[in-house]
Amino acid sequence: MLLPTRCPLCARPGPAPCLTCARQLPPARAGPYPAVLAYAGDGRRLVHALKFRNGRTVAKALGGAMARLVGPGEVDVVTWAPTTTRRRRARGYDQAEVLARATARPLGVPVRALLRRADQAGSQTGRGRSERLALAPSFVATRPVRGRVLVVDDVVTTGATLHAASMVLLAAGATAVRAVAAAATP
Repeated sequence: MLLPTRCPLCARPGPAPCLTCARQLPPARAGPYPAVLAYAGDGRRLVHALKFRNGRTVAKALGGAMARLVGPGEVDVVTWAPTTTRRRRARGYDQAEVLARATARPLGVPVRALLRRADQAGSQTGRGRSERLALAPSFVATRPVRGRVLVVDDVVTTGATLHAASMVLLAAGATAVRAVAAAATP
């Protein structure tokens, strides 16, 4: 049985998010890593729908908006900053991978699993800035990397995760690495 898609913010049938709710989402402020939404209010609720309520339908809209922050012809491949194995098992998917796939489609480039999480440090949620930076996730490259890479994540706070991922990709051979997130903490 297929259930109709509903907006995770107002519950109306149709796209996720609906056009009315999408227009009211808070934009992210400029920062070192571009993001679509501010991780506050409805922006936070939308990302939580993706992360915690299996709301993968929002990935198409977020991925399209993330792709527009990058632009066509700017990258050769898209990858993601993977979550821990424990969180992936608990959710049944990796939300950053879902976003990476949705971002790659409008860019017309392939998606590759170029990183593997090398720690089980757990969530950055609830940690302060200094703790986030000290306990940043660590990654290893799954293969040699070539070309210009876009690394995708769901939420950027201090940038520690995206920075760690970018450094590993450059060390593995990427000629350039860009990063983008669905949301950024204000």
